Amino acid sequence: MADGDRRIVVTDDGPLLIYGPVDVALPDGTRIRSERPVTALCVCRRSRRQPFCDTSHRRRIRRTHRDPGEGS
Repeated sequence: MADGDRRIVVTDDGPLLIYGPVDVALPDGTRIRSERPVTALCVCRRSRRQPFCDTSHRRRIRRTHRDPGEGS
């Protein structure tokens, strides 16, 4: 990817992935600059870090400790 080029990847079940530094314009006019190599923007609206993804779209599975008497 050449300097200044941007690539946006739309994922099936997650965020928009933007490769390269990007300016993000919010609805209130605020602009946020991300210098990260890849910026993940939330599209599911579950993120607590809007407009950035915090992986809230993933299903949360609570794991329980297995009883030592249980088989494998």
